[in-house]
Amino acid sequence: MAREQCSQTEAELYYLIARFLQSGPCKKAAQILVEELEEYELVPERWSWDGKKYNRTFREWVILNEHIPADYLLRVCQRIGPLIEKEIPPSVPGVQTLLGLGRQSLLRTTKSCSHKVCSGSAVAALHRGRPPEPPVSSGDPPNVVSIMGARQATGTARFNQVLPSSSYQHMKIHKRILGHLSSVYCVAFDRTGRRIFTGSDDCLVKIWATDDGRLLATLRGHSAEICDMAVNHENTLIASASCDKTIRVWCLRTCAPITVLQAHGASITSIQFCPAVKGTTRYLGSTGADGMVCFWKWHSISMKFNDQPVKFVERSRPGVQVSTSSFSSGGMFMATGGTDHLIRVYYLGAETPMKVSEMDAHTDKVVVVQFSNNIDRFVSGSRDGTARIWHYQQQEWKSVTLDMAASGDDKTKLVVTMVAWDRADSTVITAVSNYLLKVWSTTTGQLLHVLSGHDDEVFVMEAHPFDSRIILSAGHDGNIYMWDLTKGAKIRNFFNMIEGQGHGAIFDCKFSTDGQHFACTDSHGHLLIFGFGCSRPYEKIPDQMFFHTDYRPLIRDSNNYVLDEQTQQAPHLMPPPFLVDVDGNPHPSHYQRLVPGRENCQDEHLVPQLGYMANSDGELVEQVLGQETAENRESLLDNLIRQLQNEQDERQNADPLDEEMASSPSAGPRRSRQVDGVWQMQHNALRSQVATERDLLAWSRRVMVSEVPQGIFRVLEECRQAKGDMECSLYNAERRKKPVSCTPKVHCSSLHTCFHKSKILSVPVNSNFPHFPPSFLFSRCSSNPPPQPQHLSFIPSDSSSEYSDWTADVGINLQPPKRSTRRPVQPQGYSSSEEEEGDDKAKETKKKENEKKKKKKKQPKETKQHTVQEKEWLPPSWIMETIPRRSPFVPQMGDELIYFKQGHQAYVRAVRRAKAYSINPQKQPWNRLDLRDQESVKVVGIKYEVGPPTLCCLKLAFLDPVSGKMTNDSFSLKYHDMPDVIDFLVLQQFYNEAKEHNWQPGMRFRSIIDDAWWFGSVEDQEPLQLEYPDSLFQCYAVKWDNGEREKMSPWDMEPIPEEAALPDQVGDGVEVAEEELKALLYGPQEGEWGAHTRDEECERVIHGIDQLFTLEVAKAFASPVNLRDYPLYCTVVAYPTDLSTVRKRLENRFYRRISALMWEVRYIEHNARTFNEPQSPIVATAKVVTDADLDVDSDTPGTSTGHRGANPNSKKRGVVLDVKAWRSQCRELVRRMIASPDSEPFRQPVDLFEYPDYRDIIDMPMDLATVSETLIEGNYESPMEFAKDVRLIFSNSKAYTPNKKSQIYTMTLSLSAFFEKNIISIISDHKSAIQNERRARQRLSYRDRLHNGGSSPPNKKQQCSRGRGHPAFFTKAPSGDSQPSNSSEEVRYDEQCILTKNGSTPFCCKCEFKVTMQKRTTLLLCCFQGTSVTCT
Repeated sequence: MAREQCSQTEAELYYLIARFLQSGPCKKAAQILVEELEEYELVPERWSWDGKKYNRTFREWVILNEHIPADYLLRVCQRIGPLIEKEIPPSVPGVQTLLGLGRQSLLRTTKSCSHKVCSGSAVAALHRGRPPEPPVSSGDPPNVVSIMGARQATGTARFNQVLPSSSYQHMKIHKRILGHLSSVYCVAFDRTGRRIFTGSDDCLVKIWATDDGRLLATLRGHSAEICDMAVNHENTLIASASCDKTIRVWCLRTCAPITVLQAHGASITSIQFCPAVKGTTRYLGSTGADGMVCFWKWHSISMKFNDQPVKFVERSRPGVQVSTSSFSSGGMFMATGGTDHLIRVYYLGAETPMKVSEMDAHTDKVVVVQFSNNIDRFVSGSRDGTARIWHYQQQEWKSVTLDMAASGDDKTKLVVTMVAWDRADSTVITAVSNYLLKVWSTTTGQLLHVLSGHDDEVFVMEAHPFDSRIILSAGHDGNIYMWDLTKGAKIRNFFNMIEGQGHGAIFDCKFSTDGQHFACTDSHGHLLIFGFGCSRPYEKIPDQMFFHTDYRPLIRDSNNYVLDEQTQQAPHLMPPPFLVDVDGNPHPSHYQRLVPGRENCQDEHLVPQLGYMANSDGELVEQVLGQETAENRESLLDNLIRQLQNEQDERQNADPLDEEMASSPSAGPRRSRQVDGVWQMQHNALRSQVATERDLLAWSRRVMVSEVPQGIFRVLEECRQAKGDMECSLYNAERRKKPVSCTPKVHCSSLHTCFHKSKILSVPVNSNFPHFPPSFLFSRCSSNPPPQPQHLSFIPSDSSSEYSDWTADVGINLQPPKRSTRRPVQPQGYSSSEEEEGDDKAKETKKKENEKKKKKKKQPKETKQHTVQEKEWLPPSWIMETIPRRSPFVPQMGDELIYFKQGHQAYVRAVRRAKAYSINPQKQPWNRLDLRDQESVKVVGIKYEVGPPTLCCLKLAFLDPVSGKMTNDSFSLKYHDMPDVIDFLVLQQFYNEAKEHNWQPGMRFRSIIDDAWWFGSVEDQEPLQLEYPDSLFQCYAVKWDNGEREKMSPWDMEPIPEEAALPDQVGDGVEVAEEELKALLYGPQEGEWGAHTRDEECERVIHGIDQLFTLEVAKAFASPVNLRDYPLYCTVVAYPTDLSTVRKRLENRFYRRISALMWEVRYIEHNARTFNEPQSPIVATAKVVTDADLDVDSDTPGTSTGHRGANPNSKKRGVVLDVKAWRSQCRELVRRMIASPDSEPFRQPVDLFEYPDYRDIIDMPMDLATVSETLIEGNYESPMEFAKDVRLIFSNSKAYTPNKKSQIYTMTLSLSAFFEKNIISIISDHKSAIQNERRARQRLSYRDRLHNGGSSPPNKKQQCSRGRGHPAFFTKAPSGDSQPSNSSEEVRYDEQCILTKNGSTPFCCKCEFKVTMQKRTTLLLCCFQGTSVTCT
């Protein structure tokens, strides 16, 4: 029969079917199929060797494919289903069928499964009355008609089907409104969602209508940027916090000020109303940059606030700020985070708030904490790159760690910038500094999704008020993203592009309570309103909305209440203002009707009167007359508005005027003139400008913000109360489970001092005012927008710091922190919770202390006396020793050391085991660098941190093991001396000497322990840990003569001399002789003390210090600080030192090199600057003393500043300072570069025949041969010009060969790195040589001028200004008798001024002023007055 056309796949399928049938029960069917295959010639043909085809039987076909089993087809069908399921999930996961349809079909594709329409009846029937759960991977949402049909049939429906997340794609921007002149960092909705509040850097809080975007009111009073805002749960109050250190509370109904809360000493970082319901008692929580947490108690009915808060001073060390806070949903817990890495939790279920926990799990600043919505958990985010989910158990807060770096390969340090919970508390979302959002499971801590899309850091995240799937994110890139958390997908993106200004960074974002709107604020002063539905109502408002009174100047009374300066009325009592644009131009009349109170005015009354006035440039400008400010002159605009309002009130209001006006408690006394400052100003105002009783009645009936409906409010309050009761029950139940002390866990390095109630932190505001006339109780603010208040402040400030981590993080304040006012601190284990009170005794005490402070030479910033646990804060003896010892190791500047990694790891383990202080193992150098077992390093930086314990912070530079020179790499570490912890830093001199001993088993040795020799013998040598086979750290197993065995390091073992004294009994020790101790100390190396010996230099410096002691100016630094007079000194200064200590150490030959001595002398000034104000006289005096002492120290060849004589070839740090030495150094560098194989392409000019397009790309060719020739001919003026040409070679190479994978590019990088590494030192030495030569010329010039009669001296003004604040004096004595004579003697002054002594009166030859000689010595100095220097 003719062969049927059949593809190879079809033939193979027939074969597999036949084999499958043969292996099963259907063997007859298999036989028939085989016969038909042979009949229709479907069996593939075979080829012979000569190229001819022959038919093949089925049996031959089976023999050919013996590797194919009979059930091969079955196994293929079993595997194909799971493979397709991975690509396109089926509708019913886990069901395997070859006969499926739709999403169960094996032929399904992504396109065929993207849309499925199901009827409501089918849904109801299939799911037996329950709403179905759609698959997560479904494409389009189901048809709403089908869903509604299913809901009718079953009576139920799933939320995510009724409102699929794609519905939020219909949200759009309704309006972008410019309403502020500066960045707007705060936005909030009221509890009804119908009002929006914005707080800006222009010091204003504004109220807007959500539904149409109208500007309703402006709340004025703050004198600095608005930091945070909060609306109370009753929707009656709004509180705003500012950088002016105050909290202002307003009545939302009338916009009247309720109170001004003043207790913080620095910027306020956060405020929140507590949700707790405890009768009529409510709390407002605030945190500040001064390290304080305040709880302000208020009455929910009378809305009266207590003036003094319950205060907790939480500064574990100076400068600590509490930067974030959050209340639990029931209000019984509040968590705070600070810059000291600590999280603190407060409990409000007792009679007064109390601190219950203090956690130090984070290793860097805590930037955000956020409680969950329904359960007692909170999440904290830190700059250490982790977030932690905390839950309360057994009276402790335990955490689950979310590591931002664990889930990626990003090796850069990641920082958590924001955290948020979804509405159901099932996930936590963290924003990371690499611009990603990460979604985590709150139960397991597992990473669920990574959301990408932002191009800059995200600082705003807002969860939907009831839809747990939805969250908003916004950041500095101007993007606003809406995310579906269940799918980890983006729903919608908005970009804040401002025409002509680029994009505006989004600074805050909030949802309305009904989820229909959300509002954002940006860096350019805009409010952006988004929502569902039509934008037509927003088209009726202008794009720029300001009131003409927004930036008018204010006057303040002693309680910090404000009045409008022009009308002398409280801002909330002023008539409705005009609506103007950003330039102050009034909007048309139809816009003026948008202002509350203007709705029914006639058109001619809505246009403000305009006048012309001269500006500062003399030009006539048009201005609203109502904006004038003139003494005793009526504002025509405000008068017109008032008259119109009065007429309107007469027509509409017939109620009696004696009806009680609803207003805030504090507004009543102000209107009845019971507040002194307001009373004064109202009596000075014109009668027509003062609000009448009719005005007050009408305005009291205007409702700016409505209260929450009573029924809804009652339900919400009962819900909050129930949550609060549950939190109290949880707290009390856990206390019963673990009946232990409630003392909060205290951070081991905290700084604490006891407070006494009689010594309050802030003085009552009235305490200082009797000294001033009543007119001084008010002060004026600047009238230019945006306002920059410069009012007089008579209220004492205990500000800790004007600097805020929050503002620095977002790029506002780039200045370094100001010197903080020293606050008293708490003793360990003590939490300062006090309600401050002021009494006469406190004032009296403060007055006495202020008088005492003026008599002190060394002025601290905090003069109050407080009890300090001195022993706890005193520096440890190991860093205060004045006698050199071999152990423990005390680092000095310039030490060359051997660093042992395993010893450092043992120290870290010991610290964590003892909980000595908070330490992060992940930040240790072995986790950041590829360290060997032991490294050669050099100490290039030392500083000390206040404890306890006092920590020594070292910066160690790597030394090349061959050349011994420093490399460009370094690392830092912290350590302190711990008992039973071996030093992991060993002086290289000791290490080299120890290696020479070559200890062998059986050899005898001795070792110093507790100032006695102890003897033993070596048993074996093996590494302490197998992973460090090359390390000598504790590599010897020794046996002491008393039988004990121990591991020892070779540098701790000494050979036993023949003449050594031996113990009387075996196993005893022998006292160490003083000569033996000295022999074991460090031996100075050549050049470390200049050209002289250590003994000579020490004696010379001692002589100079002795002469300093005779001066009055040095007395403040001649001896250690008296801690009885300055008890806080040791809590601020970690390493105290003074001239007498330096002298003792010099006598004992403590310093190993002169650079170590100079470092300690500089630390005297450093300590003075740390403890005192930088501009104070004591700091300038310290500068004088240290400069003088440093000049004595450095007057040595071979040191960094020594200039003995005028030798231009003097050395600086061991380098010859020759201004011409750079030429030979550069020639040597070029020679080494040419010798390098990487320089082959750059040795000669580029061959233009081989590369004809080279000059089209490169304008200035350069090569090493040209550079070498120019250098030899002397055509380079400096090494900088030489470096410029060499760098041109490399830039040309990169420009012509930009391919980074090419060999030329690699050679360019290699040779460029070699060049830069070597040219740095050449340029540095050249600059030092030029400076040295210039100073030598100056000295010679002055000397010649003196001997030759000289020309006129330089300008006196230049000299005095140059030396202002930096006086110096020197101890170089002229030879001969010190009695007055006619001979001319020269003494160097500040290296630029020569003092000459003619006759009996010395004078300054540069400024021609006489100089006082004290006690007929040769010490010459200028008189010191304040912080300036003059010559007398």
